Amino acid sequence: MISVLKKMIIVTLVFPALLSASLLAQESSQRLNPYDLRLYHDAAGKVQKVQTPADWQKRRQEIIRGMETVMGPFPGDDQRVPLNVEVIEEVKLEKYTRQLITYQSGPDSRTPAYLCIPHAASKDHKVPAVLCLHPTDNKVGHKVALGLGGRAGRNYGAELAERGYVTISPAYPHLANYWPNLGKLGFVSGTMKAIWDNSRAIDLLASLDYVDMSRGVGDIGHSLGGHNAIYTAVFDPRVTAIVSSCGFDSYPDYYDGAERVWYFGKGWCQIRYMPRMSDYRGKLDQIPFDFPELLGALSPRPVYVNAPLHDSNFRWKSVDKCAASAAPIYDLLGAKGKLVIDHPDCDHNFPEAQRQKAYQLFDTVLKK
Repeated sequence: MISVLKKMIIVTLVFPALLSASLLAQESSQRLNPYDLRLYHDAAGKVQKVQTPADWQKRRQEIIRGMETVMGPFPGDDQRVPLNVEVIEEVKLEKYTRQLITYQSGPDSRTPAYLCIPHAASKDHKVPAVLCLHPTDNKVGHKVALGLGGRAGRNYGAELAERGYVTISPAYPHLANYWPNLGKLGFVSGTMKAIWDNSRAIDLLASLDYVDMSRGVGDIGHSLGGHNAIYTAVFDPRVTAIVSSCGFDSYPDYYDGAERVWYFGKGWCQIRYMPRMSDYRGKLDQIPFDFPELLGALSPRPVYVNAPLHDSNFRWKSVDKCAASAAPIYDLLGAKGKLVIDHPDCDHNFPEAQRQKAYQLFDTVLKK
C-alpha cells in the first residue's frame, strides 16, 4: 500500500521561496472550484473532467502547488541530514518509557519532541507508531499531548503509548520553548516548518528497530494539531491513517469569513502559521487550496474527523461541506466510506468517546 501511495503523492517544487504579485495573480485567475474536485487542468491549461485516478493526480499536483504558494516549498531530500538524536530526560512509567529528545530536523535546526516507547516494544517484537501533534499551547507546548499540563482530553500521545504504540510528539514552531528562526532556515511559514519537522519525526520512527513501519504510521492532532495532521499527511505518504480533531473548516467559512481575522498576524496569517494568507484578505475565494481539496488529497487513506456541534473555532456544517466535496474522489479511488465525520454534542474538545474511535482506526490500519 505504501509503495502505491508514494507513486500517487507527487510533490512538485514549482514555486520559489518568494513569489511575485503577478505570479500570485496568475495562479488565482486559474483557480478551480475547491468544492468540485472532479475538475483539473490538462497540459494545455484547459479545464477537463476527472474521470480516472490519473486525471485526479493532475488535480492533486495543482493542490500541492497551491499549498506551496502559500506555505513555501516542501524541502528536498538534501535537507534530510542525520537525525543525531539526543535524549535529554527519561522517565519510566507503568506501561511505557517517556523520553524528552531533540533531533536534527535540518542542517541548522534541532527540534524537541517526546518519544514514548511501550515496554513490550523490542527488535523481536516491533510495534506500530503514531505521530501525535499538539494543539495550540504557549505555556507547555507539546507537553499537553503527554498529559503534562494544559487542558484535559489532549493527551493522546500518552494514551496511545499505553495502548501499545510508539508515539512521537514534536514541538510546534514559535510555541512554548521552540523558537526556530524561520527566515534564516529558509521557511516562509511556521506551517511548512512544522510539516517538515513532522516528516523528520517519521524518519526518526523509521530508524528505530522496534517500530513496525510495514503498514505506515498514523497521525493525530487536535485544533492546531488537527490541521497539521492533514497538512503533514498530504506531503508524506508514510502516514496511512489520519485523525483530525477540531482542526478545520473551509478558509472562507473561518469565523464566518470575518475580515478582521485575515490581517497579517491574525488567525491563519500569523508567522507561525501562514503569513501569506493575509494577501487574500477580501478575496478568500482565491486562496489556492482549501480543505475540501486537502481531504481529497488524502484519499484513499482512511480519515477520522472529530467536528463538534458547538466548536467556536471551526464550523461543523462547513466540515460537512468539505467532506461531501471530497467524497467523489474517495469513490473514484475505491475508498468509499473511509472518510468519517463525527459530530459530538460539545465545544472545541476531543471527548473520550471520539478519542477511542480514533484509536480503533489506528488499530484497524496499523496493527496486524
